[in-house]
Amino acid sequence: MTAAVRAELRKLFTTRLWWGMAIAVLLSGAAFAVLFAFVFTSDAVRGPQAAAAPRTDAALAKAVFTGGLQVGYLLTLSIGVLTIGSEYRHQTITATFLAIPRRGRVMAAKVVSLLAVGALYGLLSLAGAVGAGTLVLTSKGVAPFADTSIWRTLALSLLVLGLWALIGLGTGILIPNQVAALLISVAVAWIVEPLLGLVLALTDWGKSISPYLPSRATSAMLESTSGGFDGRPITQLSWWAGALVLIGYAAVMAGLGTWRTLRADIS
Repeated sequence: MTAAVRAELRKLFTTRLWWGMAIAVLLSGAAFAVLFAFVFTSDAVRGPQAAAAPRTDAALAKAVFTGGLQVGYLLTLSIGVLTIGSEYRHQTITATFLAIPRRGRVMAAKVVSLLAVGALYGLLSLAGAVGAGTLVLTSKGVAPFADTSIWRTLALSLLVLGLWALIGLGTGILIPNQVAALLISVAVAWIVEPLLGLVLALTDWGKSISPYLPSRATSAMLESTSGGFDGRPITQLSWWAGALVLIGYAAVMAGLGTWRTLRADIS
């Protein structure tokens, strides 16, 4: 198993993909932190009319430090798709299963390696976000570490990126075409599903469904506030319930992908 995990990590770190995305994650984390820090500390946003804006120093710091994860989880989602999609596209999956005949072990190694990669990118995103965000928040008179719950949010950020990578892994297996899997997964995660959550939040019956969508569960894990079309805060789960929901999505997608891989005729 150790050799299988090492092999999966070597597949990623011997390409230019990993450091290109690492730079993107680091810079996006810093850029979004600076942007959100200036926006959320402005008089217009912190006024009484902005109901969904973070009010306390702790809520403000969480929103600033995790702002870049909106891009970060799309990148790890893409990595999850590419991890398996590129193997099918270039037919290296055959050599992989010849080297390690137990397919379940291969898939377990991919899950472990993607969680590790997600944590790595999470550290890079937080390094940029916390470094840049702290400078701006401090200059605005905000205490960036006013509450110990901020450290919990930062730790959960690492888990968020790993779980979205597993969702991408399952998507890459269930949709055989790599390009189609990449486009569909990013479009759904970035546009369709968040908009669906906002629309559901407008209806009486949809309010109870919206918090259980992946993007809303992610926001709940990070304890980030967001508003609907009317500007009022959207009801969301507690951080631990959001974590369980997102873990469930990742387990289902990775589980379905593993089941299909174990039963597929690969030559």
